[in-house]
Amino acid sequence: MGRNPVTWLGSPTFPRAARAALGDTQLRTNLRKATTTIRSKRARAVDELPDWERLRRAGEAVKDEVLANLDTYLVRVEEAVTARGGVVHWARDAEEANRIVLDLVRAKGADEVVKVKSMATAEIGLNEYLQAGGVRAVETDLAELIVQLGDDRPSHILVPAIHRNRAEIREIFARTMADAPATDDPKVLAEAARRHLRERFLSAKVAVSGANFAVADTGSIVVVESEGNGRMCLTLPETLITVMGIEKIVPTWRDLEVFLQLLPRSSTAERMNPYTSVWTGVTPGDGPGEFHLVLLDNGRTATLADEVGRQALRCIRCSACLNVCPVYERTGGQAYGSVYPGPIGAILAPQLAGDLRDKQAASLPYASSLCGACYEVCPVRIDIPEVLTHLRARAVKARPRNAEALAMASAAWVFRDPRRYEAAQRAGSLSRLLAGDDGMLTKLPWPGSKWTATRDVPSVPKESFRMWWRRNRG
Repeated sequence: MGRNPVTWLGSPTFPRAARAALGDTQLRTNLRKATTTIRSKRARAVDELPDWERLRRAGEAVKDEVLANLDTYLVRVEEAVTARGGVVHWARDAEEANRIVLDLVRAKGADEVVKVKSMATAEIGLNEYLQAGGVRAVETDLAELIVQLGDDRPSHILVPAIHRNRAEIREIFARTMADAPATDDPKVLAEAARRHLRERFLSAKVAVSGANFAVADTGSIVVVESEGNGRMCLTLPETLITVMGIEKIVPTWRDLEVFLQLLPRSSTAERMNPYTSVWTGVTPGDGPGEFHLVLLDNGRTATLADEVGRQALRCIRCSACLNVCPVYERTGGQAYGSVYPGPIGAILAPQLAGDLRDKQAASLPYASSLCGACYEVCPVRIDIPEVLTHLRARAVKARPRNAEALAMASAAWVFRDPRRYEAAQRAGSLSRLLAGDDGMLTKLPWPGSKWTATRDVPSVPKESFRMWWRRNRG
């Protein structure tokens, strides 16, 4: 069984990566401009609906119903897809899913596939796996194309190239396209991408997609996007392969209606998606002649077993939490070292990776100020701060006994006895000798330096409250 690639191999822990990102002024400028714009547009779009909170609660309820009865709904999807001419494949992990897709592509004699933007295929490292197997994967979403041509990594769920500005994008296109754009005007850049992709759309035998939703009643797969590239991928090739996380199911079309209101306003701040593509199995003479659905577990069943952490599986990948997060706005997505950045990535990636003993995965739940802004905007009411603190506790239990654990044990020993506690207070009051004129400690020796490296701490007063009380009220 291969390594789970949901976190990028060799990535530093979040604090180290964030420290490097904070030094990139251009990155911070790009992020601040983009997230501020998206955030304000989303707020206006949401304010138009007087029943927005009811919609959020409905979305939460539908997702919880599916997660509580996931086995039943998965079987229902399989039966419906199969009855309509599709083929369903089950993949326990990334290695198995990648192997299934590569075998299907090779069976069609193809050496290139076109792709609709898909978080699931990025999660399993499909592009790299196909390349190693002699198949080139061409990203057709504009932002994903920018990332691919720039040999870069995505930094946002909805806008993977959010860390790039127009001048940088033009430089990437000029370096990698035969018909390079003359300027960095957005229309010129978009037209250059269209010309670059047109031939590939028309010649592709196989397309690979993700899925936003699957309707259990009919086995219908839903992809929403805003550029039209998805529609080309889903209709022109002879074979369509969809890789979908097992949690993406909604029971009925009526349930789908809830999410088609929640998702566009939360993600692109639109009243409805420009392109909503739905297909149900295979229809002779209309679209691909073969349809394969790969149902991906890859850590989801283990996540479902955690009563607190499972709410991360409600996520509909809208990215609203990223756009309000003060940590993300300053560090960007690549600092998270995962396909899933931002607040949702901080709770989803460690669970899908499945090993909180790994230092990089264990550092992600700490990539938050716990301000709660993410919970307030989440369209399916994922209590991200609750899951963050829960995963922090799990990470502490998973790590071997270290200096922090010894310090906590020592503190517990001191707090258990009033005399020891008062002696510690008197000793602590000596810290005022190290304080500046403002009474703050800015630089402590190890291990206190771990704290003062990033924040100040007030010195302990010369007299404790207990001492004052005895002196004045005793």
